Order: sequence, then C-alpha cells, then structure tokens
Amino acid sequence: MLLKKRNIELKIGLFLVSIILILAIISFFYTPYGINDMDISQRDLPPSLKHLAGTDKFGRDIFSRLMVGSRFTLITAFATVLSSTIIGTAIGLFSGYVGGIIDEVIMRFVDAITSFPGILTALIIVTVMDYGKYTIILALCIMFIPSFTRIVRMSVLQYKESDFVKYYKTFGASSLRLVIVHILPNIIPMLLSSIVIGLSNAILAESSMSYLGLGIQPPTPSWGWMLNEAQNTIFKSPWYAISTGFLIIVTIAGFNCIGEGLRKIYK
Repeated sequence: MLLKKRNIELKIGLFLVSIILILAIISFFYTPYGINDMDISQRDLPPSLKHLAGTDKFGRDIFSRLMVGSRFTLITAFATVLSSTIIGTAIGLFSGYVGGIIDEVIMRFVDAITSFPGILTALIIVTVMDYGKYTIILALCIMFIPSFTRIVRMSVLQYKESDFVKYYKTFGASSLRLVIVHILPNIIPMLLSSIVIGLSNAILAESSMSYLGLGIQPPTPSWGWMLNEAQNTIFKSPWYAISTGFLIIVTIAGFNCIGEGLRKIYK
C-alpha cells in the first residue's frame, strides 16, 4: 500500500513538473507571439483559441510570456539550488568530519545567517548589489546554503563513527577518501529529496522577490513580476493573475510531490 501511494506521489509530481519543463524548453524555439509585441487594440482580452491565457493591458500575449517566464524562473531555481547544494555539501562534509572548535565556529556562523529571515537576507543582498538574474541567484544561494550545510553535517556526524568507516580507517584510508568515497554516497539519497524540495522553495523565493521588483527585471518576463503587473487589473482581467498564479502553484506542488516521494523511498 505504501509503495503504491509513494508511486502515485512521484507520478503526479513528475507529470506536473514535466508539463512546465516542456513549456520552458519549447519557449527556446517557439512562442505563439513575441513576448514584447504590443497591440493596444488587443489589450485585456479574455482567454480564447487565439490567446490561450488572454492578453495584458499592453495587448501582449500572456501565454507566450508565461512560457518564457517559466524558462527564467526554472533557470534561476536550478542555478540557485545547484550552487547552494555544492557549497553547502562541501561545508557540511568538512565541518561534520573535522568536528571540534572548527565545527563550532562554522555552525555558529551558519546560525548567524539563519537567525535572519532568509527572504530578508536575500532582499538586503539584492538591494546592495545591482538588480538582475545573476544577483538574485547569488542572493538565493546564500539564503539556501545553511539548510544544506546542516543536512549534510548531521549525516556526517551519523556516519563518521559507524563500523564501516572505522573498518576503512584501520586499513589506512585517508580522511578525504573516507568522506568522498564512503560517507558522501550514503548521504546522497537523503540529500536528493532536500534538493527537489529546495527547488520548489527557490521558485517561491524567486517569484516573491520578482513580485517586489527585486528579481529578474523587465522586459524579461518572470512569474513574480507578471503577478505584480496582474494585480493592477485583477478585477478587470483576472485571468492574468489566475494563469500566472496557477503555474507557480502547479510547479511548486510538482516539486514537493517528487521530493516527498523520494523521501519516503529512501527513509
């Protein structure tokens, strides 16, 4: 029964995420209309066969902009999680295995970062630096590093005193080999579910910051900024906000389903 349930979660998550990924990939080669093509005579049109998600106040095709927006939102999320996973894993492996005063110093520094709300830390970084998609990746990366550091460190503390590590120590295995070859592979399954859920959190964080005007800047479309634009005409043309919000919810739900399914498999 459990196997059936978690398979359903994985299938639902993979199905939802696949739809978004297909839209993003297609947007590299084709969109129904140019994302910045304006036609005032076609503004605020409701969804139809001609404009699947309607048009905005400038007469731009919303569906085309959603397609391209998915590309930039996903690229930002993947780059953020990839970089924060690599850095957080390296710090967690080093801190957990070395232990002692070095571990204490590193973890107190991590505690200092996490003592501030993550989104506030990202907002400060983006505000101090120039706006742009690379700035937001850096800001979100710093925001996500502590969580991956804690996950990896906790796992290293669990495994470094295990029998198989002591066994390889007796045969003269170096610390680097023990960490990379013997401890890290045991952490990856658990880390995988955290990475997938981290993607949903990164998408939500990027959308939130873009909504505030501190993420990907116009005229490049992003889901967060599109929500910001949609709020001005939400009563006149609610389909703009609904379609954008729906894609954000579907993407986040999809990654959460995948992450939960993976967590149940490897727990």
